[in-house]
Amino acid sequence: MKIEHDFDFDPEYGYTLEDLLAVEAPEGPEDFAEFWEGAYEKALKIPMNLDVGPAVSPAENVDVFQVYYNSYQGERIGAWLTVPKNVERLECGFVIGHGYGGRDAPIYELPCENAVCIFPCARGFHLSASLNFPGTASAHVLTGIESKETYSHLGSVIDYWLAASALLELYPQVGERLFYHGGSFGGGIGALLLPWDARFKRAYLNIPSFGNHPLRVTLPCTGSGAAVREKYLEEGAKILEVLQYFDAATAAARIQIPVFVAAALFDPSVPPPGQFAIYNAIQSPKQLYLRQAAHFELAGNELDDAAVFARLQRWFR
Repeated sequence: MKIEHDFDFDPEYGYTLEDLLAVEAPEGPEDFAEFWEGAYEKALKIPMNLDVGPAVSPAENVDVFQVYYNSYQGERIGAWLTVPKNVERLECGFVIGHGYGGRDAPIYELPCENAVCIFPCARGFHLSASLNFPGTASAHVLTGIESKETYSHLGSVIDYWLAASALLELYPQVGERLFYHGGSFGGGIGALLLPWDARFKRAYLNIPSFGNHPLRVTLPCTGSGAAVREKYLEEGAKILEVLQYFDAATAAARIQIPVFVAAALFDPSVPPPGQFAIYNAIQSPKQLYLRQAAHFELAGNELDDAAVFARLQRWFR
């Protein structure tokens, strides 16, 4: 069934499911792994100066804290921490990434019971508001793009790595069951961070962004992708010299843990070919759920959400 919409482009981009499952990942630069392994090594040497604020409890069964720590380029990163009340033993821990709208509160319905969770705000967003990084997607996605060492996505990956460090410093008992959970922006950043961080044991990437940049910049879209595409149309292939280091599909080929991916067939903000490039590249054990649409209000989306949640309960068990 064709989805009715008002966009001046096709959010399915003419791809059939067979086409999507054939989209490949760029190989990336020769020093791709060297760059990211070095970034990870340096990130874990940053003195975090971890600070945990007093508990607030808007949820009946969960204590909520605000956590702050130092990150790359001197940024002070904020996160929410949720800790279940009155449990004998914590079962697992989650680092939970947000979409490109940021995060103004934690979420409480998660696919693993008795989980301690950290919800980092990437630099520039909400608890991590910054003078150096804007809190809007179209500006954030271009900040520092002149160099791989200054690009906002490098800092965001490090912000999330250090969120894991903060969680494990506070709750080392979940170290053997540390999971990643992120969607859209958080899905793409997740694909970038997972190959280099062996602390994570399993992951969920929902409608992940930043896959196959050389293809993505040729596809009209909305959101942050539109800003990157506009810059590409202005400056040409030069922009890809930096973006090749931040291609979530290139990184996904190096992931070594089991990954559950939910990818959409129709998506005006994150073109489906990019999402599937990430899924297709994963060589480790993986599962795929096909969403009918994402970043678009459509009857039936709530059924997809419920089906994914049920599968994730099994996936993280």
